[in-house]
Amino acid sequence: MPRDDIRDRWFRRSGDSAILSCGAHEQNRPAIAALLDCIERRLPVHASQTGGGEIAAAGFPDAKGRPLLYCQSSGSTGGAKTIRRSQASWIASFEVNRARYGIGARDRYAVLGSLGHSLSLYGIVEALHIGADLLALGGDLPRAQLAALRDARANVLYATPSQLGLLRRAGAEPLPDARHLFCGGGALGADGRAAAAALFPNAGIYEFYGASETSFVTIGDSDTPPGSVGRAYPGVTLKLQPVAGNDAEIWVSSPYLFDDYEGEGSGDTRRNSGFLTVGEIGRLDEQGNLFLRGRRSRMVTVADVNVFLEDIERIMAGDCAGRACAAIAVPDALRGHAVIGFVEGAADKALVERIRARCRSSLGPLSAPRRIGFLDPMPMLPSGKPDLAALQRIAGAG
Repeated sequence: MPRDDIRDRWFRRSGDSAILSCGAHEQNRPAIAALLDCIERRLPVHASQTGGGEIAAAGFPDAKGRPLLYCQSSGSTGGAKTIRRSQASWIASFEVNRARYGIGARDRYAVLGSLGHSLSLYGIVEALHIGADLLALGGDLPRAQLAALRDARANVLYATPSQLGLLRRAGAEPLPDARHLFCGGGALGADGRAAAAALFPNAGIYEFYGASETSFVTIGDSDTPPGSVGRAYPGVTLKLQPVAGNDAEIWVSSPYLFDDYEGEGSGDTRRNSGFLTVGEIGRLDEQGNLFLRGRRSRMVTVADVNVFLEDIERIMAGDCAGRACAAIAVPDALRGHAVIGFVEGAADKALVERIRARCRSSLGPLSAPRRIGFLDPMPMLPSGKPDLAALQRIAGAG
């Protein structure tokens, strides 16, 4: 659909889309009702992470008369930031997904997170907008989510890698009805993809890379090379600005970009001539596949060597069999920083040695975590990501 046709459109609830579930205890009913009220009354939407995900009307259209959406970043490295964007910036990608993946009013969507998390909110609003039925399962235990997916025969799922890991550990019986699995908010990894394919044997598995500020940037599938986050999503132009060696800062232009922050912003986020960066570092191969290193703000020096914590987390995820994991850095008087890893679950000395050996062989000796702690449960954000600020406090107290 041409952009001119959607620029001033509001979110809508199409056709006879049905809300099949608001959670086992109806915990998402108030937020869903508030969202539907905003849509039906053509009010701007404000989503926050408080109270497990709250929705409210927020202000008025902007000076150009565009309907607005306010949502929050994951806040994994600090406080969540409020993102202001036009509703059309999401509608544009709804139309791309409808055409590219053949989704529509006959489908049954399911999301596993709260409406305060932008990935879950995106899946919910997309379902309503195209007329699909919906299961909002945020807040349910993984076993209850599996039962709901099976009973409703849900066939389009939006989830984070952490949420999928919890599903895999809660049950191994395949769910054959799923035909599309959209995964965002982190790297699924080869083992995670294989486990997701076993749980959803008939589903296309699509991993997308993006941020609250950019929405879709790239999307990968079964043909994407290992370690890559895929090629540019339709409508996205990538520009890489060299910074050091083979690495470059990733700049994005697309119809899906946010307008601005509401309140405090981020120093990582900058604009230039229609392009935007959130400070991610990576590289493109000759086929246009994007490989990430991490954010500049999560790069630390260990004995004068630059280390990306996301590089370490990707290696950890490959050995953690779906368990949540994360890496942080603490000050070190001799080397500048020391890397500390965290894994969810019971202590496992063999796993520690595997992770450290793989980090040394893949990234160099200075990237191996000095120590790895085990937490049960891992502190998590509403977005389904590990709470890095909480882990930083735990490491400082250890």
